[in-house]
Amino acid sequence: MKKLSSFMEGLGRYFEPGGRWERWYPLYEAFDSFLFGSNQTTKTAPHVRDSIDLKRIMTTVLVALIPCTFMALWNTGYQANLALQAMGLEGPEGWRGAIMALTGCNPASLISNLLHGSVYFLPIYIVTMLVGSFWEGVFNIIRGHEFSEAFLVTGLLFTLTLPPTIPLWQVAFGVSVGLVFAKEVFGGVGRNFMNPALASRAFIYFAYPAQITGDKIWTAVDGMTGATPLGSAAMAAPASAVESLGYSWSQLFIGTIPGSLGETSALACFLGGALLLITRIAPWRVIVSMLAGGVAASTFFYLQADPASGIHAIPPHYHIVLGGFAFGMIFMATDPVSAAHTRIGQWVYGALTGILCIVIRVANPAYPEGVMLAILLGNVSAPLIDYFVLQANIKRRMIRHG
Repeated sequence: MKKLSSFMEGLGRYFEPGGRWERWYPLYEAFDSFLFGSNQTTKTAPHVRDSIDLKRIMTTVLVALIPCTFMALWNTGYQANLALQAMGLEGPEGWRGAIMALTGCNPASLISNLLHGSVYFLPIYIVTMLVGSFWEGVFNIIRGHEFSEAFLVTGLLFTLTLPPTIPLWQVAFGVSVGLVFAKEVFGGVGRNFMNPALASRAFIYFAYPAQITGDKIWTAVDGMTGATPLGSAAMAAPASAVESLGYSWSQLFIGTIPGSLGETSALACFLGGALLLITRIAPWRVIVSMLAGGVAASTFFYLQADPASGIHAIPPHYHIVLGGFAFGMIFMATDPVSAAHTRIGQWVYGALTGILCIVIRVANPAYPEGVMLAILLGNVSAPLIDYFVLQANIKRRMIRHG
């Protein structure tokens, strides 16, 4: 490694200002930083609280996402293997079928589930990273900026929010729109006004609703239908709301249900959230207030004497483990750039996001999820929330000091 390090240091002079390949410095820096780390500390947004380097922060978030990634692989394969077993099929055709023939389609096998899930997860993730890295490289070369490890997190978050059956060209198009129009045109890392991963998913949701909604997209088996628990509850009568979910609370908590690749397991999300809170990477006020806001709003609807729909009648503790609430609360709403930055602002921002999530989920029968739109609305409201908090602090100090 010392020889490689010396070689990279000698090569670096060609990429420095005035060097032969000065224009391509961002590519050199990205490769060098990947191999040996970064000795630079943050001086501007989004991490101005101390001298911790950006790579360490993003690496911690990636480690926190490992439980969700594992569940994405295992549960995608598990749901597909269950469906294949029920339908009496051998497995998918083509290269996916060749891989599955090595272990069979056995839902009781850990290896079989992981392999089957990987043939859907990995192509989506690889396309996301390749296309996203291309756009990052283009804008970094134009601006002369260094590559940031932040996209590693954005790319994985985006992948985990998608269904396993989504066409890969839509993945490429979605991540392109999200990165370019929610991040790069505003200046790149630390200047995005909303979460780029959620912006990418929102674009796909509204541009191609057939591939992101319905009951045929969540299980990676052709011809197999399987609505998510939230989708089932939206169509159920209030009296049978909990029964319509089709799963117990513990199953919903663990995540052995149809859904987006990495959002089904609240347990996996909480394990990752514990690491982010211990390392103080995620603002705990946002998590606590979003949880409180979600519980308060769902309790309000649950206590209504005459529920209007099945989702109205779902108890509050079920809402926390349904859909992407836990995933959004821990990994999306806590984005250090697009979330509120003042302490009071974080309380307001989190509570607003949690309430909006349940209101959209319950009061809008056409869209029973709510988390994505709630966080995006919270993102665009965060600067205004911080502004009013700062103005209130200024007025209070002026009064105090006469």
